[in-house]
Amino acid sequence: MADSTIDKNTAKEDATKSPKAPKRGLGTPVWIIICVVALVAGVLCGHFLLGKGTASASGETTISDSELDNAIATYTYNGTSHDITAREVLEQNGSLENQANDDGTYNVPSADDVLSYARNAVVLEDANAQGISVTDDDVSQYALNTLGTDDFATIGSNYGLDEDATKSLLHDAAVIKKLRDSVVTTTVPDKPTAPTAPSDGNEDTTSADYAQYIINLAGDEWDSENNTWARTDGSYYSALSTYSISNDSASYAAAEQAYYVAYSNYSTAASQASSEWTTYVNTLLSKTSIQISSMTV
Repeated sequence: MADSTIDKNTAKEDATKSPKAPKRGLGTPVWIIICVVALVAGVLCGHFLLGKGTASASGETTISDSELDNAIATYTYNGTSHDITAREVLEQNGSLENQANDDGTYNVPSADDVLSYARNAVVLEDANAQGISVTDDDVSQYALNTLGTDDFATIGSNYGLDEDATKSLLHDAAVIKKLRDSVVTTTVPDKPTAPTAPSDGNEDTTSADYAQYIINLAGDEWDSENNTWARTDGSYYSALSTYSISNDSASYAAAEQAYYVAYSNYSTAASQASSEWTTYVNTLLSKTSIQISSMTV
């Protein structure tokens, strides 16, 4: 059996980096692109048994249209086996039409793509067993939150999918997110936005906006009524005690320090939540085996 498989400077560096745009080529499964954080594909160590006679290992690199519905793998979860077809795996990369070779054949799905499909199928099966479901409104809200639009036709056109296929993928992603939200106990705060630097670059520039920025982040550590710190044992006081701060004035430098604290808190919570989810899903995968076998006609 083989297993498949942030301090001040860090926050400041990460804050200046722009997030990478999602890869839109067929080399990355649309499943991964669309489902964003909800997915487990490619990030967890499952307990998967790989068969020795994979299609690629047997010398076949392409399959014909008539072979698309042949089983290329079988996964077993909780004692029940499920076949995986080439069509199912390929369709997580986009429409079949966009993946066809000039001669009408299709490239044999990679083992990584098969494993990705199986991992998510197991998680969806677990969600179904727990009675987790989502409404059309839930799916639309998920799309809006993760992709900025719930226009399924437009989303699909970006990845070579039709509207129905796109909605189906997003439905499954919303289910997985709902499952994740139900099992992860760590509360992750909103990712903080860095304060706007003064136009002249002077970090000692003060303003009421910088003061309000700090107060909003500090929460119950700041006593607005008495215009001072509410307590001295918190992370914000520790980082900002040497700065002059009031309800009406604070420097950009102080606001920047508050941002580093908020970013650190966010990163720690996000890491803890991710660890919880990983542990949960790996528990599911420990009950799973998958065998990828050679193509048969």
